[in-house]
Amino acid sequence: MTVSLDGLDPRPWNELLRGAEYCEAYLEESAGSSIQFEDSRVEQITAGSDQGVGLRFLRVDPRSRSAQTTFGSLNTLEPGAARSLGRRLVEFGKTVNGAKPLGNLESHRHLVVRDPSQVPVEAKIKMLAEVDRIVRSEFPSVRQVSLTCGERHKTFAVLNSEGLCHREERRTVLFAVRITAEKGGMLQTGYEVIGALKGWELFGEVAPVALGRAAARRAVTKLECPQAKAGDMPVILASSAGGTFVHEAIGHSLEADHVQEGTSPAYRNKLGQTVAREFLSIVDDPTLPLYRGSYRRDDEGSEARPTLLVERGVLKTYLYDRVTALKDGAASNGHGRRESYHHKPIPRMSNLYIVPGSEDPRRIVQELDRGLLVTKMGGGQVDTATGEFIFEVEEGFWVESGVVRHMVRDANLLGVGPEVLRSIDRLGWDIGWGIGTCGKQGQGVPVSDGQPTLRIPKLLVGGRES
Repeated sequence: MTVSLDGLDPRPWNELLRGAEYCEAYLEESAGSSIQFEDSRVEQITAGSDQGVGLRFLRVDPRSRSAQTTFGSLNTLEPGAARSLGRRLVEFGKTVNGAKPLGNLESHRHLVVRDPSQVPVEAKIKMLAEVDRIVRSEFPSVRQVSLTCGERHKTFAVLNSEGLCHREERRTVLFAVRITAEKGGMLQTGYEVIGALKGWELFGEVAPVALGRAAARRAVTKLECPQAKAGDMPVILASSAGGTFVHEAIGHSLEADHVQEGTSPAYRNKLGQTVAREFLSIVDDPTLPLYRGSYRRDDEGSEARPTLLVERGVLKTYLYDRVTALKDGAASNGHGRRESYHHKPIPRMSNLYIVPGSEDPRRIVQELDRGLLVTKMGGGQVDTATGEFIFEVEEGFWVESGVVRHMVRDANLLGVGPEVLRSIDRLGWDIGWGIGTCGKQGQGVPVSDGQPTLRIPKLLVGGRES
């Protein structure tokens, strides 16, 4: 029997949502496709669809403010099969009373101008072939052009024993380009990516060819520029660098499960305490229209809203899902997210950013005596237990006497997140954004992250020895 979330009837699910203090059914339908274009030809086209339900039952202990969790999933949306799974999962004894009947279906669709699934695959391949052709013709030292164009259509519904019946539909697109250039046996790369909670109209706003040129220009320029100098020095992260820094060095450490488990000790028991300069605030906001990490309700059904994590240097709260909020005697602030119906929700970021300051970004650079200006970040990783991070610099420049002298290559940034956060001493009025798929506990979710131009007065730069 084929069951769809279109025209979802909540009534058959009422019986299931009575097996514990809190019961939840997460229903999902998804479909997506991806084109890999490499060596001037289509390397791979993938497409697929999936549907299923994840069932979660919480038995709450009010004394310890903890919850025993039972979870299971199956790849069908048929209510009878879900009830059978529920009976196998719930071994709590008698049924807990007090579950509310499911209310009327509340539905939200993130609108797109042009459904990417309606764009012929031939048109998508033509777009990728044009990027490949132009990049190779304009940049002779380019040896490899790797392009990815992907799209996903996901509909989910959250039904729970509190009577919630919420359905949400979203479409996303993503385009990534990686260029490899070579000279005299040296290889350098350039990378660009765009993506949003939008349809094919995204490519009318940002031209894929322009992204290909930008990545190629960066890769080619790095072939000629010197290696970055190594050592402690002032570092300016431009707004164009994107928010990799705030996401990795700070954001993960503010997820409530890390704090409660003791794997983020720097911020444990620090609510109300100063963690940064008085001009710095950090917000996670899933309500930003059309951003990659946005949603109307999270994957537990909690309403999305902006969460002020750090206000004028003071730590105000953490990123909570339902279970971690229970432990702290708080309410979820709408950050319970999951990759799919196969996964339990956990606290996650959505669109995390440092709030812009009041300074002119140009003056921040002009008043730098000697140091590194980072205009685009690469990948990074952080150990939340120690706060130590390392980030690659995709694009950086040596600055001397307030003048940008030249690009550098092979730089990375090393530091301890909480210490660096406290040391930021300049904050611009601008803001720039980056996107990604954030990995945690084997789950990936779409995110955005942003920051203004900021200065770190002392940071360890990895490169060549001076």
